Amino acid sequence: MTRVAFVGLGAMGVPMSSNLVKKGFTVTGFDLSANALNALENAGGRRAGTAEEAATGADVLILMVVNAAQAEAVLFEGGALEALQPDGVIALMATCPPAAVEAIEERVRKAGRRLIDAPVSGGVAGATAATLTIMAAGSRDTFGVVKPIFDALGDKVFHVGERPGQGAMVKTVNQLLCGVHIAVVAEAFALASKVGVDLKILLEIMSGSAASSWMLKDRGPRMLQSDPEVTSAVDIFVKDLGIVLDAGRATKAALPLAAAAHQMFLAASGRGDGNADDSQVIRTYFALDGVK
Repeated sequence: MTRVAFVGLGAMGVPMSSNLVKKGFTVTGFDLSANALNALENAGGRRAGTAEEAATGADVLILMVVNAAQAEAVLFEGGALEALQPDGVIALMATCPPAAVEAIEERVRKAGRRLIDAPVSGGVAGATAATLTIMAAGSRDTFGVVKPIFDALGDKVFHVGERPGQGAMVKTVNQLLCGVHIAVVAEAFALASKVGVDLKILLEIMSGSAASSWMLKDRGPRMLQSDPEVTSAVDIFVKDLGIVLDAGRATKAALPLAAAAHQMFLAASGRGDGNADDSQVIRTYFALDGVK
């Protein structure tokens, strides 16, 4: 049976690791949060005191950390890379810049291990229901090793390329579209509010028209709430749209809409709403437009 180490037991990491346990995998996890470790233990997993301890003897190490810097710290400073089985596989499932993934993969390869670049989409709901979309890039052989694990985490598993970094680019494109969609819904709602249109009625109309989108239907209702439950924070899109713009610079691709959306999320964060649900970027539009 494949032994899995899981580092990064956050809002998505806990349900993901728990789903692996349910599917019969031996899972040892590490996180700085004692509550997260308790949750994994309650699900039938094992807790470790360090990332290196979690990775010791594991066949696959899943990194569901915040960013590339944390991934590098776990692998190269925390000792997890060397603790992994020789020829073991690291599944980097965090949202990272494509160039950073390529650099990490080179160091992993030189250490005699393999990396699969496999960011995810679907949020906490997808992590809990095991319906994540997984965008994996790496050699076909390496993908074959981790495919059963990915199948336990998501129902839409894609091999998007042979080269690590390509998965990160697919996720980058995904976040570009998501961020712009959220921002433009907020912009449209703010415009309608200027003339007193009932946003509940507007949402109903737009949801059934050619202007509809998944983001409109998901974030629109939360934009009508003053303080909705946080499913994805404003600061997530400050980070992710920053990655989008970095990718644009690296490839010399013009991304004017992404840049405009990034400015609105950045403004929302600067106003103190960084930890609010990302739908609350609408507060910044309201502030700009003088809408109460």
